[in-house]
Amino acid sequence: MNTNLTSGNLVIVRDSFAEKLLDLAKRALTADHVIPYLGPGLLGLNRAEPPVPHTPEAVAAALNTRAPAPAVIRTNMWSVAQFIEQRRHRRTLQAWMTDIFAASVAPTVLHAWLARLPLSLIVDSWYDGAMRTAFTQTGRADVVEIQGITRANESGDIWTKTYDLSGRELKADPAAKTVLYTPHGAISPAANFLVADSDYVEVLTEIDIQTPIPGVVKQRRANRGFFFVGCRFDDQMLRTYARQIMKRSEGPHCAVMDSKTLTRNEARFLAASGITVIDMPLTEAAARLVESATAAGASRAQHGARL
Repeated sequence: MNTNLTSGNLVIVRDSFAEKLLDLAKRALTADHVIPYLGPGLLGLNRAEPPVPHTPEAVAAALNTRAPAPAVIRTNMWSVAQFIEQRRHRRTLQAWMTDIFAASVAPTVLHAWLARLPLSLIVDSWYDGAMRTAFTQTGRADVVEIQGITRANESGDIWTKTYDLSGRELKADPAAKTVLYTPHGAISPAANFLVADSDYVEVLTEIDIQTPIPGVVKQRRANRGFFFVGCRFDDQMLRTYARQIMKRSEGPHCAVMDSKTLTRNEARFLAASGITVIDMPLTEAAARLVESATAAGASRAQHGARL
């Protein structure tokens, strides 16, 4: 059976159907009709072990080596970070997160491919900065990054900061071909991290009315769908952010995921959000996207076409 429609109306496509949908997603990406939404699972692509943690549980474990948290919260990144902030101060949590993500993360082939596309918007939901590095390596000057920031260090009514690829903070949102939106912050260029429960208190209070979402993100998502890759939604925080970032977007939406590993809450979220699951290993999906792009690029060059 190539396609499954679950009792919760979750659509899962496999085998040849999955290949066809992935090819359609590739075309939509190259035409700027779909927004990539990147998760930390990408860091394990063609690597034995990523140089930085690539799951919230791995971040929690790294923090626990520095300050052991109570057993009841030990595997929850957000709660462990809150425990450290309360007992060791925010500066300590900031320093430890900076140390945990200090290693340079080389972009994967998928990051490099996406960096060359004329995309209006990319969402990167992890702290590693590999997508930013991929843009820098292309030499592009038409990209800005908007990062979510903790309000713990701010006195004004501010939710994000904007940077160019040199690391310079921009006081106004300039016109840019591509906006890289990192809603939870990132290690570069200023070590902005939303990680403790307290970081999200005001954000989650306001996010339903979209206040923390940058205006340019709201504008550019309106007539597009989302393509989720390297993502999991097995925590309420991750589901809430994805739901609010997708809000009022046109669709369609799809996600490369292993359907056998989905939790009940993930399946419900995907079904409710209208996200079709492309049931395919991430390495296979990435290779198909990049190889297809190479062939398409050769064809366009022969015919004088452009993306």
